[in-house]
Amino acid sequence: MNRFPFTRLVPKSHKALIGGTFAGFIALTSPGMAADVEFDINGTDEDLSIPLQNASSSAALAEDADAQEIIAAALSDYRTMVQVLYDAGYFAPSVSIGLDGREASHIDLLSPPQTVDTVKLSITAGKKFTFGKAEIAPLPAEANIPDTFAPNQPATTGAIQEAVTAGLSAWDRAGHPKAELENQHITANAIQARLDATIAIAPGPKLRVGTFQLNTEKSRVRPEAIRAIAGFPTGKIYNPDDISKSATRLRRTGTFSSVSLKQAETANPDGTLDFIANIEDQPPRRFTFGVELSSSEGASISTGWIHRNLFGAAERLSLNLSVDGIGEGDQDVEVSARLDRPAAFRADENLFYLASLAQLNEEHYTATQALAAIGVRRTISDRSFAEAALGFNYVTADDAFGDDREFTYLEFLLRAERDTRDVKNNPTSGYYLSADITPFVGIDGSASGVQFGLDGRAYRSLGSNDRFVLAGRAQIGSVVGPALSDVSPTLLFFSGGAGTVRGQEFQSLGVSTGSDTAGGRGFLGLSGEVRTKITGAISVVGFYDIGWIDADSFVSSNSESHAGAGFGLRYDITGVGPVRLDLALPTSGDTGDGLQFYIGIGQAF
Repeated sequence: MNRFPFTRLVPKSHKALIGGTFAGFIALTSPGMAADVEFDINGTDEDLSIPLQNASSSAALAEDADAQEIIAAALSDYRTMVQVLYDAGYFAPSVSIGLDGREASHIDLLSPPQTVDTVKLSITAGKKFTFGKAEIAPLPAEANIPDTFAPNQPATTGAIQEAVTAGLSAWDRAGHPKAELENQHITANAIQARLDATIAIAPGPKLRVGTFQLNTEKSRVRPEAIRAIAGFPTGKIYNPDDISKSATRLRRTGTFSSVSLKQAETANPDGTLDFIANIEDQPPRRFTFGVELSSSEGASISTGWIHRNLFGAAERLSLNLSVDGIGEGDQDVEVSARLDRPAAFRADENLFYLASLAQLNEEHYTATQALAAIGVRRTISDRSFAEAALGFNYVTADDAFGDDREFTYLEFLLRAERDTRDVKNNPTSGYYLSADITPFVGIDGSASGVQFGLDGRAYRSLGSNDRFVLAGRAQIGSVVGPALSDVSPTLLFFSGGAGTVRGQEFQSLGVSTGSDTAGGRGFLGLSGEVRTKITGAISVVGFYDIGWIDADSFVSSNSESHAGAGFGLRYDITGVGPVRLDLALPTSGDTGDGLQFYIGIGQAF
């Protein structure tokens, strides 16, 4: 924002204003400096020494600059020092800058000195000003001007700038995108230490949104697809939130590296305002890789390949492979694919297809599972979405109730998520909530029912710089309808391991069926962590986890349970997240097997 013009605030004489209650003298010397620097600061009721020193170009250059550079810096410092004082509310200061005892502004630039040995900045702040008149008009009804811009409040340039910004923003939100500062009249009265400010705004006409003009020289996405994804509000009364939402929709696809929507310079004669969109693509392909290590689960490797613009309409294809239990005998292997087609129905509605094939070799069962589904994803806000899908699920399993058991389901997959975390892989505030409801209809003799799942996490920081973070997690699972023996083991719940109860063996807690163990129809898991930052990159964590499993659909005080506790170390790598090491021991229950360790990337939850 441009500087505000003031009626003569700096007296003609450098010595005209003397006063104030604070005086300070600072000398900065060093054997290697080309010139000594002194600050003599008087008349402030707050410590402005550091801001003035940091703003001074002549002080910064004194160490190794030549005389001409120091003189040029000193001349610019008059304005700089005055501006620092204006920003703090001192509108009648006196600034003197001496170079070897000569006022810098009086030096003849045609025959300057060859050397400068001493730079002395003498600053008298004078009285601190308050607002006398503080007016800004016209304003729409919903305008919210900061309380700092009001009569009898401390007068600062920051308060004036904030008031202008708030006024222009209010008109912008009221449908006047071409509102501008028309004029301002600002007068300082040095005797009364009062600043009168009158600001006039020209709101301009109320406009409707015009055309969506595309500059796609750096994009391979078809223009009609970009328009469909953006859902641009052509014809509606201008609202900056609607324009921002269109840009967000484009960014959300992950296809574009740069999205900017710029207003046309002038409105159209019909009262509309066009926008120019500049779009630039991300590299079309991306490869991902991850690894985790646990003493009870072995190593887990996941890898993925993504294409961000498969058919030219920002379609996103994800192919993923995960292998779990490496080093622990038979492994779990899953291959999955998902194709998302943005704006298939409306701007915020994506059509998706997914398929997966898995060979599961778990602690208490083995299974082969094939799943295919088609669904719709609805984006509710920047932090919330919901999905609904119809899928076919086929499972063959060997478990506690027999071998070669087959289950065939028609499934309705319903999911909703809200995420307000500040940083997803290392949050310090906010919460995460995910809810799943999966009604399944049995085919060829398989029983029907409903599976419910809930995962809630919350975070709160304490102390300065988020030094302490409290983190909590609750997981709830339930299968309602069929008897325990009539449910596919892939729909049941176990507890133990990195994702539920650390310190306990992976999937060690289930429902006893005599000589074997089955998953439960009811599950509850609770986890708590205290994260303490030791340095900028290193943190320590203390945690406690507890889990319950029940043969019934909901856990109770009679449900089987186990718990674990321990501590961990985190080393934060910029751009990657914290590398995690957790050590845990069982604290209750009879499924533990001594010390367990877990290594991965990102917080445990």
